[in-house]
Amino acid sequence: MRNKDEVRVGVGVIIVREGKILLGKRIGAHGAQTWATPGGHLDFTETPEQCAAREVYEETGLVLGAVKKLGFTNDIFKLENKHYVTLFMLGESEQGEAHIMEPTKCLRWQWFDMDILPEPLFLPLVNLLKEHNDLKQFMSVL
Repeated sequence: MRNKDEVRVGVGVIIVREGKILLGKRIGAHGAQTWATPGGHLDFTETPEQCAAREVYEETGLVLGAVKKLGFTNDIFKLENKHYVTLFMLGESEQGEAHIMEPTKCLRWQWFDMDILPEPLFLPLVNLLKEHNDLKQFMSVL
């Protein structure tokens, strides 16, 4: 049983192809009806890179190549009384289509131009964008 006052670690994976970012419409969990990157909870003894590859595969069926660290956000979900630190990773996936592998968690996957993101966005992604207003420019320096 989880302590309700604990801070959890999430991993969000930004996958970019041809200038577009992969986002999924969340359902059935905190952040329902928002658009988010693939990702999930960091497991005990798992590296953020391992978590990124595992979560992307579990959620989309895509296999990641190279994975790089991008940064992190401090995310407090007031309505749900949850607190996360989200580690953002940049994942490379050059081929294949994203599929709905967890239909109780995600309604659909879609590629969006990084200059025209859908709304509403999942809180960790909102917080990342507050820190790095131009996502394309931020990722180009990596």
